[in-house]
Amino acid sequence: MSRGPRERLSRLSVPRIHNENSPQRSDIESTGAAMKIGILGAGHIGKTLARKLAAAGHDVTVANSRGPETIDAEALSTGARAVSMDEALRGVDVAILSIPLNKIPGIAALVADLPESTVVMDTSNYYPMRDERIDAIESGQVESLWVSEQLGRPVVKAWNSIGSDSFARMGGASGTPGRIALPVAADSDADRKVGMALVGDTGFDAYDAGSLAESWRQQPGAPCYCTDLNLEQLPAALAAAERDRLPKRRDLSTAAIAERVGDGTTNPSAEYGVRLVRALFM
Repeated sequence: MSRGPRERLSRLSVPRIHNENSPQRSDIESTGAAMKIGILGAGHIGKTLARKLAAAGHDVTVANSRGPETIDAEALSTGARAVSMDEALRGVDVAILSIPLNKIPGIAALVADLPESTVVMDTSNYYPMRDERIDAIESGQVESLWVSEQLGRPVVKAWNSIGSDSFARMGGASGTPGRIALPVAADSDADRKVGMALVGDTGFDAYDAGSLAESWRQQPGAPCYCTDLNLEQLPAALAAAERDRLPKRRDLSTAAIAERVGDGTTNPSAEYGVRLVRALFM
C-alpha cells in the first residue's frame, strides 16, 4: 500500500515562527514526492493551482461545475487533466477546494466520500456581495471553521491570502530575494505540513499560521491579505490583524476595485490591487 501524504512528509520538521523578530524560512520547500491532487474549481486561483502543481510533478485533475470541456486550456498546459466533478476527487491524496465560499455546502457530499487519509485544502474567502449573507460568519465565526463545519471534516486553509494576478505571475524559486510568503493554517500539524509543502511547490514561502481558529488573521481585510509580503514581514502582519475591523476594510477595498474596473467580480492587476490593500489594511 502506498503511503499517504502525511507519511511522505513525516521526517520533515516545520519550524513555527513565534514572533516577528525571528523569521525563518520553512524547510519544506517541496513535497519531494508526487501526489495525486484533485482540484474543484477552475477560476483564477484554481487554474493557476492546476498549472503550477502539475508543473511541480504532481498528478493533477481539475473540475468545475460546467463540465471539463469548459476548463481554460491554460489550466491544462503543464499536464493537469480536466475531468468531471465526480471524477476529480477519486483516489486523491489531496483535495483542493477553490470555489466560492457559498458553494462549499453543495460539494459536501463529494468530500464526505473521501477517506480520512485525504488532506482537504480550502482557498475560499467570504465576500457578501458574491456569496450572499452567511449569518454565522457575519456574527463572527471564522471563515475556515464555517467551511470545516459544512464539510464535516477539518481543512487546511491556504492560498486564500494572495491575489490571482500575483499568484499567477509572482512565484519564484526557493531563496529568491523578496519571495512572497503565504500563511497556512490547520488544526492538524501533519495536514499543515502537507499544505506548506504544496505552497512551496507553487513558488511561495510557506508560513505556519497555526490553528483554524487563528486563520481569521488571513481573511479579507487583514494586513497580510493580498499585500504580497515576504517571510520577514508576514509574522508582524498576522500579529497586527484587528478582527473587528476586517469586514469594513474588506468592503472598502471591494468598493474601490468595483469603481475602478466597473464591477465587483473582475480582479485587478497586482500593481493596483496590492497598492490599494496595503493602504487600507496595513
